[in-house]
Amino acid sequence: MKITVAPIRPLGRPHPIAARGFSLLEVLVAIVVLSFGVLGVVGLQAMAMQANKETRYQSAAVVLGRELGDMMRGTKNIAIDTSAAQNPYLVDFTGTLPAAAGDCFAAACVSPLTVAQFNMREWLQRVDQALPGARVVVCFDDAPYDASGRPRWACDGGATGTAVVKIGWARQSANVNATDLDRVTGAGATGVPSVILPLTAGSTQ
Repeated sequence: MKITVAPIRPLGRPHPIAARGFSLLEVLVAIVVLSFGVLGVVGLQAMAMQANKETRYQSAAVVLGRELGDMMRGTKNIAIDTSAAQNPYLVDFTGTLPAAAGDCFAAACVSPLTVAQFNMREWLQRVDQALPGARVVVCFDDAPYDASGRPRWACDGGATGTAVVKIGWARQSANVNATDLDRVTGAGATGVPSVILPLTAGSTQ
């Protein structure tokens, strides 16, 4: 019996797989998306640094305010006087230091008034160095906040004899509008105090 074997037919050659890759447009889109991501991270970093800086300023202002309260208690009879002419603690400081009455480090200050004048000048100088564009208002005020609860620089005279210190500084903002209430607190600006502290100098009792 003769067996005939059919010849093996060669299989068809497979078609080469189409080469795949990135087109120039896809690369450009990827670069744009990556750029937006990098810019977002940079923006968050800048905001975090600014928030950290404002926190340091806030802390420094509170510490300086407490120091002022201690100084006023040291010369109580001067600090409770409601007359700005007789009380050197009552100031509206925007960068110009009050005239020096004497240097208590170089020579003895012979009166409580001279001590108060020296202490206030030295304290304001440190405030000016610690806070950019600092403004300080020390006054007698029973209503340091307006009707909407917003801090204000104006003082009502404090019929109850409550002394307060109001401290503000130039604050950076993404808003380039120069009239932004939260942007600048220096002389002639419309900003508001960032720190308001009551000061208890003592009483006449």
